[in-house]
Amino acid sequence: MADRFDDATQKELQAFLDREQAQARVQQSIHTFTSMCWDKCITGTPSTRFSRGEESCLVNCVDRFLDTSLFIVKKIESQRQGA
Repeated sequence: MADRFDDATQKELQAFLDREQAQARVQQSIHTFTSMCWDKCITGTPSTRFSRGEESCLVNCVDRFLDTSLFIVKKIESQRQGA
């Protein structure tokens, strides 16, 4: 099927697929991090508010996740620019 498209269309389709795959990876990461932080930090029965310790744990967990994600994105971008 790809043989029916010209080079510009094939490149556009590949770019679209790359973006969609990247978005799927981000969504999977968010799901994983949400599950991980919840399991790690929420020790009691959920109520209308988190305990002080749970809230602090969640904030730290999310911050570390975001720091790590940003580091990975920057590393990938630098590798792409170097290629």
